[in-house]
Amino acid sequence: MQVIIFEDEKTPSFSPLADLKPVCDLVTGCHSLRERFIAAFGGRAALTWHMRRHIAPWFSENNPGSVVNSVLEEEVLLVNGRLICDAAVMQFIDAGRIASGQAVIQNGNLLFCRTKAEPLHFSETVFPDTIDGMVVAGALSCVEVSGFRLIENLWDCVAMHPAMMREDGAALALGRIEGEVHPSAILVNPSAITIELGAEVKAGAVLDASDGFISIGAGAVVEPMALLMENVYIAPNARVKSGARIYSNVFVGGGAKAGGEIEDSIMEPFSNKQHDGFLGHSYISSWCNLGAGTDTSDLKNNYSQVSIETAHGKMATGQQFLGLLMGEHSKCSIGTRFNTGTVVGTSSNIFGNGMPAKYIPSFSWGDGHTGAARYEADKAVETARKVMARRKVEMSAAYEVMLRAVAGECCNG
Repeated sequence: MQVIIFEDEKTPSFSPLADLKPVCDLVTGCHSLRERFIAAFGGRAALTWHMRRHIAPWFSENNPGSVVNSVLEEEVLLVNGRLICDAAVMQFIDAGRIASGQAVIQNGNLLFCRTKAEPLHFSETVFPDTIDGMVVAGALSCVEVSGFRLIENLWDCVAMHPAMMREDGAALALGRIEGEVHPSAILVNPSAITIELGAEVKAGAVLDASDGFISIGAGAVVEPMALLMENVYIAPNARVKSGARIYSNVFVGGGAKAGGEIEDSIMEPFSNKQHDGFLGHSYISSWCNLGAGTDTSDLKNNYSQVSIETAHGKMATGQQFLGLLMGEHSKCSIGTRFNTGTVVGTSSNIFGNGMPAKYIPSFSWGDGHTGAARYEADKAVETARKVMARRKVEMSAAYEVMLRAVAGECCNG
């Protein structure tokens, strides 16, 4: 039986964060959803992947040997890519709770279905951009369940992040100090700290794990006088800048640079916030750059719940704390001040004298207010190519096609 992790009809609502990656590559806690699927399934099954067509060629190129948008076996098990794949998910699957011809539904979301491939009308050449889970379920026997975790809203990765950090921290192999630590660095509660071989903690840095864990990946560098505390995960080859204050559930992805004050936030690989400024309760996608002195508001003055604006209109989040949600390749100038619950699209260049708009569409040039110009695709691609090259990452033809496809959708929308 082929296991296919699929993107459903709700995937477009995760734009801009999932414009240039499958929805299962979104991060919450210490891992992406895809990493959780791979770890949980282990040797049980070789996972295969369904995703939007504009992403598939780059994903296949970046993950050699992966089966993407192809049905190879007569029977398939579809698993929703928005799921947090945990012990409960695997127990449900391993116990044989999903019968052939059955769909498992939770609150209007198709979580799993097991069926013959033929009724799905998929083939190696015809695979829909997204699979309408409820249409598929309508042709099968349905079972309603509860208690499974999945991301349902654009802000959910941030909302779930503190709890996922605590959960993931409990599963880490802590208490291993294998990297290079300067004698003047201070490690508080080293039993809750891991410094991988090849990592470096420089002079005067303080790693305080008295109220949580700290994990520093191989090749990562913590520069002098940086402070880390209360659940911090620094992925391999990331860099924490001198004088940084990073605390309270922060994920810094591989190759990213983190500086200034950061709390309760997710920084994807190769994102850049190396200067002073505050980042709180935010999601910063890969290849973003926050200019020096950039600040995000993550709490309204009246302490009321935060709303966001997207291409689909205004949405209540139910969250008291929510900062900036920024799509890949976007950048802001020095001293930018983002309002509470701001959404920035893919590849936008943000600058101006005042506070930017709360919603800045993809490929914008300016502050997102009336009269802002479009960021021409040719110029955006050329800038992205230079940015990636600085980190020794070559933009492939497949990546460029994907980026231009998103630009085309934005311009036509």
